[in-house]
Amino acid sequence: MHRTARILGAALAAFLVIAIIAYVARNPEKKPLDDAARATASGKFIPLSDGITQYEVAGPDTGATVVLCSGFSVPYYLWDSTAAALVANGFRVLRYNYFGRGYSDRPALRYDLASYNRQITELLDSLHIRRPVDIAGISMGGAIAASFADAFPSQVRTVTLVDPAIGTSSGAPTMLRIPGVGEYAMTTLAAPSMASGQLSDFLHPERYPNWVPRYEEQMQYKGFLHSLLATQRADVFTRPASSFTTLARSGIPILIIWGRQDHTVPFSRSDTMRAAFPRAILVAIDSAGHLPQIEQAAQVDTAMVRFLRSHIDSSGLASPRR
Repeated sequence: MHRTARILGAALAAFLVIAIIAYVARNPEKKPLDDAARATASGKFIPLSDGITQYEVAGPDTGATVVLCSGFSVPYYLWDSTAAALVANGFRVLRYNYFGRGYSDRPALRYDLASYNRQITELLDSLHIRRPVDIAGISMGGAIAASFADAFPSQVRTVTLVDPAIGTSSGAPTMLRIPGVGEYAMTTLAAPSMASGQLSDFLHPERYPNWVPRYEEQMQYKGFLHSLLATQRADVFTRPASSFTTLARSGIPILIIWGRQDHTVPFSRSDTMRAAFPRAILVAIDSAGHLPQIEQAAQVDTAMVRFLRSHIDSSGLASPRR
């Protein structure tokens, strides 16, 4: 009996040692995110109530302000070409990184839609942006853009949803919901393939050889995986489009852009979006996956500029909300 207990104890100890070694070896987060880390990063930084936010503003001060919300984990560089096109057409563009992404702080928050709304509200207020904004979101950013417009309709002029991940999940898998277990699974099982997995968002991933190393840059800073896990555990992906009733009933114009070959959030889900927002304009983009603004930049830029310009008054400024 004692011999059996010793064997089991030794086996358990060996298992724990192996588990710890695997965790340390597979954990990409080796560095703290501090001023030294941000010294060579792009954009600017501003302190908000939950931490420092990395952001970038470009374009004329007199232009209508377009706020670009990114996806689940890719920083705001996924809007590079769109931002450039909007600025070239006279718009003022604000893009930023959510907490936990890019070089924004990684606070211990409940990463729910309320926290994402708070970050946008405080960022706009800190930058003294008072007029209603055009807000656009891709993938998870679609849920954030819709949530912000639903909560603060008087602050929004138009909404653009690009391949929106709205109501795409019933919640995090059971394993990820268990404290400790979820953190371990994210580090040892999800993290090793997370960067390369981003390539599945493209119809032609071979055309973007720098996508993976660029993504990996943010993964080295502590707190990145926590922010993703906390987001999965919250309400960001579970709230259905039909629940954004204030937005649906408002007069806010809505544009929906979707890649026909999207395997991450299939184009067939556009039917759900149109049912929730019957006034929305749908633009389908051929030969594009989950990131049509990159794979078919010219088509997406044209659609967005045309839509946004159609809601500019004769003075060249954003029309006030009615």
